[in-house]
Amino acid sequence: MKTFVPARRRARWLLAPICAALPCLALAQERIAQASLDTIVVTATRMPQPVGEVVSDITVIDRTMIERSGATGVVDVLRRVPGIEMSRAGGLGGTTSLFVRGAEMRFTPVYVDGVRFDSQATGGASWNVIPLAEVERIEVVRGPAAAVYGSDAVSGVVQIFTRKGEGPFSPFVTAGIGEHHTGRLGAGVQGTAEGFDYAASLTREVSRGFDAQPDGANPDRDGHRTTSGSLRLGWQPAEGHRLETSLLANDMSAQYDGFLGPVNDRARLRMHTAALNWTARWSERHTSRVSVSEGYDRYETEPSTYLTSTRVRTYLWQHEWRADRHLLTAALERREDRLHNVFNTPPRSRRWQDALALGYSWTDQTHTLQLHLRHDDDSEFGGETTGSLAYAYALNRHWRVSASAGTAFRAPTLYQRFSEYGKTTLRPESARNVEVGLNYSGDATTFGLVLYRNRLSDLIDFVSGPGPCPAGSGMFPGCYDNVGRAEYLGATLSATHRFAGINLNGSLDLQRPRNRDTDALLPRRARRHASLGLDTLVHGWTLGADAQLSSHRYDDPANTVRLGGYATLDLYASRRFRRDWTLLARVDNVGDKDHEFTRGYSTGGRTFYVELKWAPR
Repeated sequence: MKTFVPARRRARWLLAPICAALPCLALAQERIAQASLDTIVVTATRMPQPVGEVVSDITVIDRTMIERSGATGVVDVLRRVPGIEMSRAGGLGGTTSLFVRGAEMRFTPVYVDGVRFDSQATGGASWNVIPLAEVERIEVVRGPAAAVYGSDAVSGVVQIFTRKGEGPFSPFVTAGIGEHHTGRLGAGVQGTAEGFDYAASLTREVSRGFDAQPDGANPDRDGHRTTSGSLRLGWQPAEGHRLETSLLANDMSAQYDGFLGPVNDRARLRMHTAALNWTARWSERHTSRVSVSEGYDRYETEPSTYLTSTRVRTYLWQHEWRADRHLLTAALERREDRLHNVFNTPPRSRRWQDALALGYSWTDQTHTLQLHLRHDDDSEFGGETTGSLAYAYALNRHWRVSASAGTAFRAPTLYQRFSEYGKTTLRPESARNVEVGLNYSGDATTFGLVLYRNRLSDLIDFVSGPGPCPAGSGMFPGCYDNVGRAEYLGATLSATHRFAGINLNGSLDLQRPRNRDTDALLPRRARRHASLGLDTLVHGWTLGADAQLSSHRYDDPANTVRLGGYATLDLYASRRFRRDWTLLARVDNVGDKDHEFTRGYSTGGRTFYVELKWAPR
């Protein structure tokens, strides 16, 4: 029986943690959660715009922030961003999930230099195989963006950018060592010459790792080896025209603890993204872009035999027309998904989606209005139409309020439809989101508050037992079916402040990602989580600290297996010396706190990392 809580008590319960956190949050210079108003972003509307003209809830992470983090994976950087949580089974090579505003990772599409990267087996990107060493910049948009990107953009969009050539010829070399016999060596060049720009890099990383399951049947180290590289070339054949090609690739071999007892389980992961783009500025008002791209993801295991690979090919034409404060956009896009999976019948399956997207925005010193409408024609399900409306009003030069509403959908993966656990009659998952925001931007202080509610229908989940499943299911009785409803309800606070040479940053998330049918919390997501940090300059050294805090979570849908809350502290220091050299040192989980993201899997305890970089100026 549910206990009735009066409205005033419910309000005090919600506001108490907010009020308690405000003294810390008001003192923050947020290196990763806020971008300056003149920062150019691409992901919010799929075209370059100053972040001050975008209504979306957005975060920008640059290379300096990535290097200071000392992190080995993209998710380790993103988990410090407001509105984001992570879950991982062991070390870098373990299965990794990212939750944006409490939603499953399949509801957040990932793009690399504009290329869609996805797995049609698991749904969502394979986060553990994206090489952080080749990343220059990351943009995170929170909230539905299906009216711009189509299927899957239910809770947000993450776009990753590799290095781009600029300035004179500039080489660099990095070498680092760390806990668990970790070693990293990388090198690259970038620059411009006579209308060309270029950037290339190559990185090798090895680690003996740690025992992912200390209480498991296989007491071994679960290490990894990766070799990654990126290449980006640009050419301006004429004024206003630019041709660009980009390539990112990674080959990873990772040990993991499976279900076969004391055997050396190993996974081989490969990925690449490739694109060819042409951007043409025909006049001050007209700009168009044509793109052909491909993302590839492959996962294979031994001695257990499993193989799956996904290839996503995209063709995009986009045109924008500007007139004073008005901006009109139109886009035609075709996406082709191909899956090869040993459990599929037949092993190879494919589908396509054709789309038309329209956008309109208008802004002046006080008002910003953005409208988006998109229709996707799926080869399996027919038509899906999504839309969004966003409005922001500047109360004065410091304060701005905003509100938005949008719809989104996600088509079932090819694995969910055609594997031995599949069901061909699955319907797309659909969502409706509303949110309001309040932002303050001053010379030394910023503050943001976003309240959101996203309701999902026709949630696809695995159903045990025969039930609605077709005859002849796999070794585990059951199949995928549209059986659930979910709600992602929450508030995100973020703030920054700079004083006396100290930069402080903080964010707090209060959320309730729940199953609307059972009222249980969704697995591995906390009701409250926060991030606090600071950095300052002392005698040429940049010194910093980051703290991560989280309340308890549950490891299962029924909320019977509890994962305890945790608080960890990371410290780092960096210094440039002799002009061309930079030293970075970092200690993560200084207190050696024992905590789990997934039941039975270790997080590795206290770790250190030291890196030396040579980059002549």
